[in-house]
Amino acid sequence: MTRKINAADLPEFDLAEMLKTEQDIATYLTLVIEEGDVSALSHALGVAARARGMTEIAKASGLSREALYKALRPNASPRFDTISRVCRALGVRLVARAG
Repeated sequence: MTRKINAADLPEFDLAEMLKTEQDIATYLTLVIEEGDVSALSHALGVAARARGMTEIAKASGLSREALYKALRPNASPRFDTISRVCRALGVRLVARAG
């Protein structure tokens, strides 16, 4: 007999918990960028920043925690300077390559 599972009883999935290394973060960000959804990049950077700790990333990027949360929320449109600073703080680089 198959037992029914109540969705409310399942643990909440948090992608940030899966991003343990710089390579994990780089791979995740690359996949998001390749999808081509510009608004998803700010959210993905926010997930990566939570994986590392928002306070640590805020300090390393020179941004306040409040500004970091605001810039990296879903559907935000952060300036390229902000994206660059956060990537540097995460230990990853955005690179262009011929397609």
